[in-house]
Amino acid sequence: MIRMADFRAPPQDPFQLLYAQNHQWLERWLRRRLDCHADAQDLTHDTFVRSWKSSRLEQIEEPRAFLCVIAKRVLCTFWRRGELERSYLQALASLPGDCSPSEEELALLREALESIDAMLDGLPARVRHAFLLNRLEGMTHQQIASELGASVASIERWIKRAVTQCYLVQMGSSPA
Repeated sequence: MIRMADFRAPPQDPFQLLYAQNHQWLERWLRRRLDCHADAQDLTHDTFVRSWKSSRLEQIEEPRAFLCVIAKRVLCTFWRRGELERSYLQALASLPGDCSPSEEELALLREALESIDAMLDGLPARVRHAFLLNRLEGMTHQQIASELGASVASIERWIKRAVTQCYLVQMGSSPA
């Protein structure tokens, strides 16, 4: 039996071709790692959105390896955000009952945390950690240096790097 889809011309656009040939495979690959169909679908979408931005789609020789690299980065961001949210919710749970924020405030705070996390995406963990200790915990450079076992000069450099990246992201430039 011949189906109508058999008469369609194959996609000519490199992104359409990449998507058509690898979408189901990537979703299964992510589902095995996440054990959640909905999250796998979301992260598959995020992976293809990131791959779409690549200027070298026509030159990819190993599309599945290319998608795996992007998907692993998307997974790391997903897990990091989940960890950040869990830590934040634990901190909120330790507050006295009369200090607990409303559901609306929680949603706004969660959105702000995700925005900060997105701005810091791509920075090394120690740079992100130093920045968050400084901006969210109010720690001095000296305190952060002691906490992380680094020099004050390194802490200053790291925080400057994180602030610069946040500024560039907000201004619409891509961080270097």
